[in-house]
Amino acid sequence: MVEAEKDILALLASAKTIAVVGASPKPWRDSGSIAAFLSRAGYKVFPVNPKYHEVLGMKCFPDLSSVPENIDIVDIFRNPDDVEPVIDEAIAVGARSVWMQLGVINERAAQKAEAAGLNVVMDRCIAVEYRALMNIEH
Repeated sequence: MVEAEKDILALLASAKTIAVVGASPKPWRDSGSIAAFLSRAGYKVFPVNPKYHEVLGMKCFPDLSSVPENIDIVDIFRNPDDVEPVIDEAIAVGARSVWMQLGVINERAAQKAEAAGLNVVMDRCIAVEYRALMNIEH
């Protein structure tokens, strides 16, 4: 589990691509606003949600296997009970890391990801951590 600030900073600093699973175009949903934040921060963002073709002007993909590039971080906005299939897919596509957003806690899924060699961040907001550790506002 990646918990130390220096390790989270290294993860954020080295990442170039982020897939946001559960991304939504609904303005009251954090998944969409954080996808937009990450895009403004310079990451190549791939919204992932089979319900939408587009999220905030970005092409939306139905699943991780449809994302056309290697994924550095899979940012997960899903119910904790629905995380394990996302982890399985992240492992299958060779993602480097999985990031379970604030309130998304699934120890079994985290252990599975770690056993497959992925970095795991759990129950933290990627935008909050970015702002605190990268010292940049977006």
